[in-house]
Amino acid sequence: MGIVALIAVGMTLIIGLAVAGSRPSNGQTLPVQPPVQMAQAPAASTADLLADRVLGNPNAPVTILDYSSMTCPHCAAFHTETLPKIKEAYIDTGKAKLIFRDFPFDQAALRASMLARCAPAERYYPLLDVLFKSQGQWSRAADPVKALAQYGKLAGMSEQVINACMANQALADGILQSRLVGQDKYKVEATPTFVLNEGAATISGAQSFETFAAAIDKLVK
Repeated sequence: MGIVALIAVGMTLIIGLAVAGSRPSNGQTLPVQPPVQMAQAPAASTADLLADRVLGNPNAPVTILDYSSMTCPHCAAFHTETLPKIKEAYIDTGKAKLIFRDFPFDQAALRASMLARCAPAERYYPLLDVLFKSQGQWSRAADPVKALAQYGKLAGMSEQVINACMANQALADGILQSRLVGQDKYKVEATPTFVLNEGAATISGAQSFETFAAAIDKLVK
């Protein structure tokens, strides 16, 4: 399947999760697009861009914080293989909700996280899904920022918005701060790491759906 077809199909899907736990070996350094005029910047404030994106019922009794790096193959595996099962059994039934927390290990991951946060909120998780499924293509491209831009355009973002997004240092700083919070508050050291209900349970690495089910069932009231 060609890259455009892959993106088009992926944008119609809800995220799927994948499992494992180690730092990605991909450490590409990406060029940052030249700054653009303030008039071209995204309308959303930095606070809005960094706000939690909740997958599921916000009032669900179990909260799953998903600390992942966009270039981590294990994270991609979780999002494509395990999350669909969790979504069907727990998120769609109102028992749990998932909140993705950016934990970039390299520049490519940081830029992918920035792009996703600049997309319309309702397209955030579908775009994450596509980026994880096509991770091997954009993360290894000669110009990963340019490759990422193609996904942004298919998510409904203009070139001006994408360029402004990539030049948004406050957004980049906020994402890196989120990583620091994960390290300091929840002792996250590798991806993916999942923190349930503020630390009532923690799941690290490549775990099965059954492992998640057992942890969630203990917390459902």
